[in-house]
Amino acid sequence: MLVIFSSQSSANITMFADIAVQLLKMMGHSGTVPSAILAKDVPAALANLEAALKADEQQPASDEPTDDIDETPFVSLYHRALPLIDLLKSAVEDESNVQWTDNNG
Repeated sequence: MLVIFSSQSSANITMFADIAVQLLKMMGHSGTVPSAILAKDVPAALANLEAALKADEQQPASDEPTDDIDETPFVSLYHRALPLIDLLKSAVEDESNVQWTDNNG
């Protein structure tokens, strides 16, 4: 499943559901899809997300070997979150709501 984030102030962002829910929870949201954040609450959600990502990056990486390490490059959660961070920053600037839905709705 895919999750689509949208705001009047930015282009839509599409993410795999597992990553999207993880980021929503870092924002202080329940992770429910579909849902939304009111414009007045977006700055706090952005601050929560950035703080959680900073803490996550300071965690030591897993040393577990994987079979496909040569085939698939690792993309950090921080880098996966960058488009959403940009959308949230744009929403803060324009005082816009942010909403998300799954690719079926």
